Amino acid sequence: MLKKTFCHVPGIGIRTEATLWGKGIHGWEDFLELAQKTWPLPSRKLAESILVQSLEQVNQGNPDYFNHLLPSHLIWRIFPEFRAQTAYLDIETTGLDVESCQITTIALYDGTHIFHYVQGENLEAFPEDILKYRVIVTYNGKTFDVPFLERYFRIKIYQTHIDLRYVLNALGYKGGLKNCETLLGIDRGGLKGVDGLFSVLLWADYIQNGNAKALETLLAYNIMDVVNLEVLMVLAYNMNLRGTPFEGQLEMAMPSEPFLPFYPHQPTIEKIRHGGWVGASFSGKI
Repeated sequence: MLKKTFCHVPGIGIRTEATLWGKGIHGWEDFLELAQKTWPLPSRKLAESILVQSLEQVNQGNPDYFNHLLPSHLIWRIFPEFRAQTAYLDIETTGLDVESCQITTIALYDGTHIFHYVQGENLEAFPEDILKYRVIVTYNGKTFDVPFLERYFRIKIYQTHIDLRYVLNALGYKGGLKNCETLLGIDRGGLKGVDGLFSVLLWADYIQNGNAKALETLLAYNIMDVVNLEVLMVLAYNMNLRGTPFEGQLEMAMPSEPFLPFYPHQPTIEKIRHGGWVGASFSGKI
């Protein structure tokens, strides 16, 4: 969809873009070949310059160029061209307050490999590993995950960021990641009902009681979040094609599920769910 996009050209919005599509100008190459007869000279020269640069930037693998030019609500359009440079990211913490709470685990998935980071084990490896990617996909990451990571590690997350909270919201899917998954038919299996508060309790059970199964369950939950982000990204991309001339032409196949290194421990989940152990506060440090 990126190479069909004209909204990153100054003066071209959604309506003008649709007009171009209606005239058979379905991509950058079409514009460069056909627009001489249909587009006013001054604005055409600017558009041609930007589209030539756009082709160069795609070939160079540089999503930042489009991050600065595209309206934020259209950043999803870059996904197929830069999928190989994309990581799906999610963190778990001891609470919501970035100043007082800690990161407990981080999950990172690039569509092939799953990486996980645990406080007290390998958490400090994350800042270097994230540098391998040019695009990150999160859910509510602009508000939560990225500010938390930047504050915690004292780093800057510079990657082009597709936050699915806003992409899905625009499509009518609201109410948090788990609710969006449910609405879109994604089944969490044994992790159904486990949420952010539950993840705090899992970490506390691991730290305070030495329950290794609680950590495994927390990692299974964290990793399922990032694996499902890829599914949601593809679904959102395909849904956004509806109503364009490219519906059915550019749709992406659904990703296959990777091998999952951790699985939820149901006895631990049931113990916490039924109040068999309570030892953490969601608002502060454990």
